[in-house]
Amino acid sequence: MTVVALVLAAGQGSRFGADKRRALLPDGRSLLAHSVERAQAVFDEVRVVLRDDERAEDFGLPLGCRVIHSPDAALGMGHSLAAGAASLTDCNARTVAILLGDMPWISPETLRQLADAASASTILFPLFDHQRGHPVLFGREFWPALTQLTGDEGARAVVQAHRDCCVTLEVADAGVLRDVDTPDVLRS
Repeated sequence: MTVVALVLAAGQGSRFGADKRRALLPDGRSLLAHSVERAQAVFDEVRVVLRDDERAEDFGLPLGCRVIHSPDAALGMGHSLAAGAASLTDCNARTVAILLGDMPWISPETLRQLADAASASTILFPLFDHQRGHPVLFGREFWPALTQLTGDEGARAVVQAHRDCCVTLEVADAGVLRDVDTPDVLRS
């Protein structure tokens, strides 16, 4: 295995008005289940970060994904990312793909392109229409820094501290920019 996927799904999603992870897509699957299934189509191992008291069954997640609990999820995405990164000590992958649980439209082909371009010494971003998107792939060299994150800025501090290691890969997939913040996005 060269790339492990870490799906962040422990946030509150307050702008959505309800638990968006449970929102149904037109095919009847939950938003989170769809995002995880996309990751499983490409990556050998998928880990999903949930809040401390949640289970995979609560969201209809597919078999085979490993749930990582973030006891401090309410304190911000940095805490959830740190919990997920800390779980990687038993993993032999050279890179972790950090996916957001509310981005179900990233194509498996794009995920494959990113996985193929990733390395242990880079931070890789997809680039669509001159904009950096998600997922972001962090080489193994940066995993210890990810375990130290706090607050609600995600991995911004790690990226800023290692700008010289950041690379982009142009993709033909608007899904790398498209997330679900409001129910209207699911209807469009």
